Amino acid sequence: MDQYLSQLETFANENLMPYAWNIVAALVIFIVGKWIVGKLAGWLSRVMDKRLDTEVAKFLGNIIHVLLFAFVIIASLDQLGVETTSLVAILGAAGLAVGLALKDSLGNFAAGVMLILFKPFRVGHYVEAGGASGTVKEIKIFATIMNTPDNKVVTVPNGAIMTGNIINYSEMPTRRVDMVFGVAYDADLSVVKKVLEEVLAADDRVLKDPEPTIVVGELADSSVNFLCRPWVNSADYWPVLWDTTETVKRRFDEAGIGIPFPQMDVHLDKSE
Repeated sequence: MDQYLSQLETFANENLMPYAWNIVAALVIFIVGKWIVGKLAGWLSRVMDKRLDTEVAKFLGNIIHVLLFAFVIIASLDQLGVETTSLVAILGAAGLAVGLALKDSLGNFAAGVMLILFKPFRVGHYVEAGGASGTVKEIKIFATIMNTPDNKVVTVPNGAIMTGNIINYSEMPTRRVDMVFGVAYDADLSVVKKVLEEVLAADDRVLKDPEPTIVVGELADSSVNFLCRPWVNSADYWPVLWDTTETVKRRFDEAGIGIPFPQMDVHLDKSE
């Protein structure tokens, strides 16, 4: 009996005890490492939350947490004697494959981070970007949500926005309203100009500084085209454009100023 106990003790000392210590050490590495990763990831998330957008900070915090936790797991497996070199290679290949499969999504994510950091537009701005135009309702990590004037919701990938031109109509406090009014060639140009000046002067929404521009811009085929360019607050752009167009038509009618239709003179040769 003593002989069997002695052999069992020898077997345990030579085979089980080394593994037991490795298991205990691996558990200690895992538990302590998990605690440190949680504290470190939480601290980094709080720091990023103060400097970055909440959604970006949360996303980056989750990525950092996963990477650090993966490092802890690899260290624990290495303590158990598992060959981690092959495991790291497999994980790297898997990460590369996932990255290639999600390259468009990753590109949209990177573009979303750029939009949030550099802020070419903000929520509430009316913009033209990524082949769409509308009021920005939300800037997400992968896409920007817009609301069109006819109340349609448009989701535009951030990658498409960053790779094209961005026109922000709301960034500046004032805008110039560009209008063209065509009158007949026999119209008195001084009277036309006076009517346009009176129309703009009567509108309180038209800014005095800078002064409106009223000039003859083109001698077209059928009309003399006046350029009328007042400055207004950005919020008044469309109301001023529509109201001025209607008022000018009424005032032209009252003053007897004709707005000609496109016309063409045709000369017939009657010679034989």
